Amino acid sequence: MQAILVANPKGGCGKSTLSTNLAGLLATSGRSVMLGDVDRQQSSRHWLALRSPKLAPINSWEIRDGEPARAPAGTTHAVLDTPAGLHGKMLHRVLGQVDKVLVPVQPSLFDILASRDFFEALREEKEILKGKVDVAIVGMRVDARTRAAHELERFLEGLDLPVLTHIRDTQLYVQAAAHGMSIFDLAPSRAAADWEQWHPIMRWLND
Repeated sequence: MQAILVANPKGGCGKSTLSTNLAGLLATSGRSVMLGDVDRQQSSRHWLALRSPKLAPINSWEIRDGEPARAPAGTTHAVLDTPAGLHGKMLHRVLGQVDKVLVPVQPSLFDILASRDFFEALREEKEILKGKVDVAIVGMRVDARTRAAHELERFLEGLDLPVLTHIRDTQLYVQAAAHGMSIFDLAPSRAAADWEQWHPIMRWLND
């Protein structure tokens, strides 16, 4: 099973959008997918509860009294969303359980500053220092025409990490999420252009 952590301690940076749509992409590609949270709130369950059984299935944690949450048997890919403020012992524990880390970053000063500190913390983690866990960046809600987008580009150029893609700012994600859907559950006539922005993420996961 491949476990992918979506993490950034800054709230509102697009973690849930990235997590739910990554799970949707994997599910519609025929993978057996679990979407879960590493915190106690299990907020991904709210999105999954809205999801129609007619769509590509996405599972959640198996939770039993007195036992730790675990991925259902047969799961090929686990996508783990994280709470704001992930750091310290909790970050260290989670990194020991995953293969890949995706860090969503938005083009704002506050997101850039919070992300910079997070990248410094990641560099000190032994799982990453030893090359056991791969880390990559995804630009979220990026409008290439704005000055903020250029500031984000300049910041990302200074990091020794791959920037896989930029996800554009569109209401498609909001509209899909309201129905427990990802953009990969939408008709090609509505979302095909946005699907292309996710191809580099899939290539990275398959590498």
